[in-house]
Amino acid sequence: MQTLNESREDGIEHDDLSIARALEEDIIFGRLAPGTRLTEDALLARFHVTRHFARQAIVQLETMGIVVRERNKGATVRSLTARQVQEIYDVRELLQRQAALWIKLPAPEALIEELLALHEEHGRHVESGYLRGVHEANDKFHLTLFGACGNAHLVQSIELYMRLSLPVRANSMSSKESLRISHEHHRLMIEMLRGTDNWVLAQLCVDHLQPSKKRYLAYVSDH
Repeated sequence: MQTLNESREDGIEHDDLSIARALEEDIIFGRLAPGTRLTEDALLARFHVTRHFARQAIVQLETMGIVVRERNKGATVRSLTARQVQEIYDVRELLQRQAALWIKLPAPEALIEELLALHEEHGRHVESGYLRGVHEANDKFHLTLFGACGNAHLVQSIELYMRLSLPVRANSMSSKESLRISHEHHRLMIEMLRGTDNWVLAQLCVDHLQPSKKRYLAYVSDH
């Protein structure tokens, strides 16, 4: 089984949050593949922190849904089966479709301007290859979009399932073509917000989920 690379990060002070953020980046950008073991000793060697901080970092990642801990096995990067992916995405589709249907159209200009700014930021990061920026701008775009549905509990559920599907979404981060397709979908969503057809917007939000799901399912079938 693959284990965490014990590369040292000298000269940098770390706490549990900064360790969790660094490992989250490694997972998002494919440097830590699904199923990779995360051992406390490896974290101690890499980040030069106390065992307490190493343990808390793993707890943070578990809370985010991207690491799982099992008795006698320790912590590993979450690896989803084909069935788990399908079930998670069934729920994501239901949540995002409903949120899109509840957005009042045409949307306020202030919302459209905010989304355009995030869309531009996302595009810059895609073209420059700054994957952390791509990931953060993408999530901000979607949470801002669905926040317009007016139901905070629904948006919280959407955010939860975004986290649960991170291994699936991360699998597409290495493909600039996939990121450009996602970016174009964002542009179309903004256009739909200027119209009056919630059903078209809702279907686009569901279709937007399919490429990363199909890519991950193909990856699972090959491994």
